Amino acid sequence: MSGNLFIVAAPSGAGKTTLVKMLLERDSGIQLSVSYTTRSPRAGEVNGREYHFVDVPAFLAMRERGEFLESAEVHGNHYGTSRVWIEQQMAAGRDILLEIDWQGAQQVRKLFPACIGIFVLPPSVEELERRLKDRGQDSADIISRRVAAALTEMRHVGEFEYVIINNKLPEAIEDLQTVVRAVRLRCDAQRIRHRALFSFIEQDT
Repeated sequence: MSGNLFIVAAPSGAGKTTLVKMLLERDSGIQLSVSYTTRSPRAGEVNGREYHFVDVPAFLAMRERGEFLESAEVHGNHYGTSRVWIEQQMAAGRDILLEIDWQGAQQVRKLFPACIGIFVLPPSVEELERRLKDRGQDSADIISRRVAAALTEMRHVGEFEYVIINNKLPEAIEDLQTVVRAVRLRCDAQRIRHRALFSFIEQDT
């Protein structure tokens, strides 16, 4: 497999979805893996674009058939990533991005140890809570539970290779693009991408 597998994870409210959207708009060389979920679509979401929306029985049947690379239950909803699609895309040399949580990242790393983990953090817990309130989607009780869950999630930050503090969005997206560029410039990646050149250089070594 010659493509890179990037994982972007973050607690709810850290700005992960916005950063991923901006990265995909700026970098045509990376593709987002569209996950399956049992949660209801939010306003503006389209089936097959943000997620593949399925009911619980359909999701559980897919998991039973081994169709997911990883799956997790978050806030009472199931999420899963298609294993076959990712393997096909990477084999074709395409860079793939997974927008998943830390539990999913652990599962993916077992099958793809060379994956690149990027964790997005808010500048503070207070700012995280403010962002969740500003969404205007959840009650105070749900926001309180999301903040508590976020603290648990953030304790897994040490399992990731890169950490981005999303304080100012322009700086955060630049940091994310820098990580992607750096990974593509690693010697092993360049050797695959430029086989003829490296074969010539290393033929007498």
